[in-house]
Amino acid sequence: MKKFLLSFILVSFLLVSTSVWAGKPYKIGALFSITGPTSFIGEPERNTLVMLVDEVNKAGGINGHPVELVVYDTEGEETNAVKKVTKLIVQDRVLAIIGPSRTGTTLAVVPFVERYKVPLISCAAGIKIVEPVKPWVFKTAQSDRLAVKKIYEYCQANGIKKVAIITVSNGFGQSGREELKSLAKEYGIEIVADELFGPKDTDMTPQLTRIRSKNPDAVICWGTNPGPAIVAKNMKQLGMKQQLFMSHGVASKKFIELAGDAAEGIILPAGKILVADQLPDDDPQKKLLLDYIARYKARFGKEPSAFGGHAYDAFLLLKAALEKAGADRAKIREALENLRGIVGIHGIFNMSPTDHNGLDEKTAFVLIRIQNGDWQLIK
Repeated sequence: MKKFLLSFILVSFLLVSTSVWAGKPYKIGALFSITGPTSFIGEPERNTLVMLVDEVNKAGGINGHPVELVVYDTEGEETNAVKKVTKLIVQDRVLAIIGPSRTGTTLAVVPFVERYKVPLISCAAGIKIVEPVKPWVFKTAQSDRLAVKKIYEYCQANGIKKVAIITVSNGFGQSGREELKSLAKEYGIEIVADELFGPKDTDMTPQLTRIRSKNPDAVICWGTNPGPAIVAKNMKQLGMKQQLFMSHGVASKKFIELAGDAAEGIILPAGKILVADQLPDDDPQKKLLLDYIARYKARFGKEPSAFGGHAYDAFLLLKAALEKAGADRAKIREALENLRGIVGIHGIFNMSPTDHNGLDEKTAFVLIRIQNGDWQLIK
């Protein structure tokens, strides 16, 4: 069974005979970390995309064409991602690709989609994915730069001037670390300690002991599970009382489950989906958010995470581009680059030739505090 899960998953929602369709299927590919340490990211992304393709085909497809979806599991590994993206491009001949789930796996496949001129809409956050702009590469996840700004704005407003940072030593962590360091001065913040941890490390006590000796006002941890949960637990074990901030890389209930009581009081920037019911009624995203949550829950028996929202937005953008461009990779790329005012799960997208993420800090993030084992919007 496990071998089957690690093999590719082919999802083709041709719900009626192809003879009734106006045209041939629009074949799109997807790369997600469905298994492995970051399956908590890839599984809701896969589920969301399967649901959306199913819904579109039930409604008549795109321009009368059914959508055929080919999904591969990267297991969160760069080498595997490269093998699977090559298969999508050369063997499956997809029109466009959604994913991968992680910054590292995305950066690993970028040279291939650029070489073969295939539009890629990543679901990962690292700003290096789209800066500098790469003609064939887009992304829907909010950039780490916007997340850092949200944290630093809170620090500035609450008299937090000295911070320690502890970041994971992979693509996501490196990108976040660079943004934390480059933006600190702009907000009047001094970084008094700068520590790293490995993706598979199981104890961060040595790094946190060094941080404690610097007596920072707050600690900022940048990574994805399970590392950040270990940082939270180790801080509690060491009796450290500083405010702990996390990145948007832990914006799922899995983090609260892993960190347990140590998650209480942690603050993080996250997409509005985690607190959709707490948003004001005039928020332009609220209706879409509540609708997505209800549809996902009805289909899969549980609420989606913020990560599923990245796949939702990617398909939303790709669908809009396909409606304009049809089955032409170059025209799809051009259409993606010129999409404006697309209300999505994680913000309002305004793409341009100089911005292949299209989000701003006003709609991309809210600040959330973990309180009583749940998310609480900081207003």
